[in-house]
Amino acid sequence: MTPLRQRMLEDMGIRNFTKNTQSSYLTQVCAFAKHFGQSPDELGPDEIRSWQLHLLNVKKLTPQSISMAASALRFLYKVTLKREWAVEEIPLPKQPFKLPVILSREEVTHFFECIGSLKHRTILMAAYAGGLRISEVTRLKISDIDSQRMTLFVELGKGQKDRYVMLSPQLLEILRHWWRVARPEHWLFPGAIPGQPISRGAVNRACQKAHRMCGIRKTITPHSLRHALPRTFWNLVPTYEQSSCCSVTAAWPRHRITSRLPPARCARRPVHSICCHVRPNPCHRLIHPCISES
Repeated sequence: MTPLRQRMLEDMGIRNFTKNTQSSYLTQVCAFAKHFGQSPDELGPDEIRSWQLHLLNVKKLTPQSISMAASALRFLYKVTLKREWAVEEIPLPKQPFKLPVILSREEVTHFFECIGSLKHRTILMAAYAGGLRISEVTRLKISDIDSQRMTLFVELGKGQKDRYVMLSPQLLEILRHWWRVARPEHWLFPGAIPGQPISRGAVNRACQKAHRMCGIRKTITPHSLRHALPRTFWNLVPTYEQSSCCSVTAAWPRHRITSRLPPARCARRPVHSICCHVRPNPCHRLIHPCISES
């Protein structure tokens, strides 16, 4: 390990960056250095500009991917190498506003029917009903299930933030059925390596396999299932003050996954806070596709 790499790792560790962020930043910096065959501390603004053009015109990367590369280089040159020009000379591309792919309830039902593994089906159903990210649902523990308060505890989710999400009676029964079959001891969904949870790659591969089998042309990923939570909340907004309990319902053969929140709790918890978004904007773009369906 070079001294520069070690120092960058230490700088990210001091700032409590997650392991995923550290790995992503190092990957981007290594690709930049390998492209020019030189150490990054020997390269400057001209090489950075050339690299960004290479990512845009040759590799055809999306603005989000180019932004990740730029953020990594900004950190390296501004924080680790203390270059004053870092922010001005490493621009971040403007992000396009795109609406996500939203699956209908019928499509979600058909998709779940095509998942042969009980373990993988339970994981993806939990992600769908709880609005969980793949990194959050794979790291659920037995102790995170609170059947008294009907909540799931998400420990150190995105941004290293704890939060609670809704747990419906139906989802609780599905999770209990999985526990009775598999008898996990610590992690709710243990992986192939003893003592470790299931990997995100394993869940992604199971999702891709089911996607091929179901024949749905829309893009389906574990994260697109999470998008269904704000979509369903949109249909409930007008009834918050009229009903005794607000329901978030997902279709599934022989089950109706319904997450419930009392009206008082609904009023205090905006949709974006339930999804663990700092601002409501990400949830607004999930709500837009539903307006034409209502």
